Amino acid sequence: MFINDAFASEAVTASAGASVAANVIQILLIFLVFYLLLIRPQQKKMKQHEAELQAIKTGDKVLTGGGLYATVKGVEADDLTLEISKGVEVKAHRWTIREVIKETTSDKKSKNNKGKKNV
Repeated sequence: MFINDAFASEAVTASAGASVAANVIQILLIFLVFYLLLIRPQQKKMKQHEAELQAIKTGDKVLTGGGLYATVKGVEADDLTLEISKGVEVKAHRWTIREVIKETTSDKKSKNNKGKKNV
């Protein structure tokens, strides 16, 4: 009777050790998946956004965090002078810019064709 109990307790401790190792491996795999699918792409996106903000120059079109579309009229360290309408200029901190608007080829064509008549 005592011998059977001893063998049973050894089997329980051996399987408990194996399950702890399996749990640790599962947690590490979950962390790896989170890192590859969530954390790493977000860090890459943040670095790209910071590079865009550092590259802002006069004449760029930007979208502010408040939702205003503006044209950059002046750059001083971390402060930007933005023209939001003809004759209306405001100062904004560089880090309040949400994105730099890329000018597409259709935008360039429409600028070139302004005032021209289609024949």
